[in-house]
Formats: sequence, C-alpha cells, structure tokens
Amino acid sequence: MADKKGYKIKIVKDGPYLVKGGVPLHEQKLVTDEGGHTKELTEVKEHPRREVYSLCRCGASMDKPFCDGTHSEVGFDGTETADRKSYLEKAEVFEGPQLKLTDAHEFCDHSRFCLRSGGIRELIKKSDDPEAREMAIEEATICPSGRLVLWDKETGEAFEKEFEPSLVLIHDPQKNCEGPIWVRGSIPVESSDGKVYEVRNRMTLCRCGKSENKPYCDGSHWMNAEQKLKFRKKWGLDEK
Repeated sequence: MADKKGYKIKIVKDGPYLVKGGVPLHEQKLVTDEGGHTKELTEVKEHPRREVYSLCRCGASMDKPFCDGTHSEVGFDGTETADRKSYLEKAEVFEGPQLKLTDAHEFCDHSRFCLRSGGIRELIKKSDDPEAREMAIEEATICPSGRLVLWDKETGEAFEKEFEPSLVLIHDPQKNCEGPIWVRGSIPVESSDGKVYEVRNRMTLCRCGKSENKPYCDGSHWMNAEQKLKFRKKWGLDEK
C-alpha cells in the first residue's frame, strides 16, 4: 500500500526504514517558551530529494540520519512490539464544554507540547473560554505523535492540520538529544511482516533503537528506565 503520490515507508526486519516515492525529508528543532515548555518546531534544513532512501532505526549509524548497515554489526533487535489496534480503540476520552479530547497514551513521544497554560486537560475543562479553546487546539494539533486528537463537540469533526506528506527529523535541544521521525500527512508505514499500520495524519517513529513500542517512539531517546516506568504506571499501560 502507498499513498496517492506513491509515498511509502517499509520497515526492514532488524534494519532501517526504507522510504520510497521521493518523500520530502526535513530537520526541525523543538523551541520552548519562557516557562520551558515546548511551543513549536522550527526548520533547520531540508535534505535534497531522493526517490528512495534508508533511515537509521538502530541509532548506531555513522551516517545519520541514513542507514550505513551498522544494525547488522551491532545485532540490532528491531522487533515491532506495538499492537495493531486502531487509535480510537486505544484512546481515552475527556470532555469539556465545547471540546472533546481523545488520548492514546502509548503513542506519546514526549515532545511536551501539551504542558503550556496548565496542560491540555485543564484547557479542555475551560473550552468555553476562547483563549483556552484556542490554546487547546494549538497544543493538540502540533502533537507530533498524534497521541492527542481534539474534536469539536458541536460538529463532531477533528481538528487536524493539513500537512504536506513528509518526514521530519526532530532535534530536542532542551534534552540535548535527537528525537523521533515525525511522519506527517498520512504516509503508509508497512511492517516487516507486510502489514500496514493504521494510516494517520501524525505519528512518530523511533530512531534511537531503544523504544519498547517499536516502531513508534516512546520517549526512550531521553527518558531513563525510572521515568518510563513512572509514565507507564500513571497511564496504566502495564495493565493492558
């Protein structure tokens, strides 16, 4: 399966992401506000367009972001552990006066866009206030992983930005590390066993090799074992 432009990401077993169709590849960095909360992404560079390229998935390539074959030398285990349930099957629902939030915690890449102004849950509760509503929409629609989706309760429509189908390599200056691959614009991702994951407008793929929810990013590029355990316990992910 490929999108209408022929864009496709194929996961190679214990190897890289094979990107086909000339998908645009950008690098962007997270920008924080005065309070230290992530507020936006800014462009760093766009790579020259290639029809086919392989992106490192093990985190050990000497030619990042591209694969150089190091995965075979280090014995990379790229087993895909994410379940295949749909986003809405995974998501919890939270409602406010005008907005509804669906939240699938296990997709979280920990880019921290949802913490401004008291956090998106508090903003939802005050969604009859124009400023709170606007901030909630801003936080949800920029969430790279698509963990958060905001819905207009009156129309039933989701708030989603229209992205040019493209990949973004996220840099995280605050955590002093490289973040995930942000897949934008509903590009199909095919697993190593030939099945296509649910196609979504926004998702983030692991590129450090450490995620426990492969192929998706789970914040392992900066979170230690204790931080991840705390997060999983908070959302009851170990109970599923």
